[in-house]
Amino acid sequence: MEIARARELIQQQIELGSGYNRNSAKLILHEIEKHHGQAGVDQLIIELDLETHFGFRPGEKIYV
Repeated sequence: MEIARARELIQQQIELGSGYNRNSAKLILHEIEKHHGQAGVDQLIIELDLETHFGFRPGEKIYV
C-alpha cells in the first residue's frame, strides 16, 4: 500500500472516530509497516496526529 493511499484511508477513519475506526487505522498502519517499515508508520502517526486521535505513538510497534 502506498503512503498516500494510507493517508486518505486513515483520514476517513479519523473523521468517523470510534473504537472500530481505531482498529481500522491499526490495520492500515500494519500494512504500511510491512511495505515501508517503522519509518513509514511514524511518518503517518506524526503527520496525522494519531497519538491524539487513536493513541498511537511514534516508535510504537503496531500489533494486530
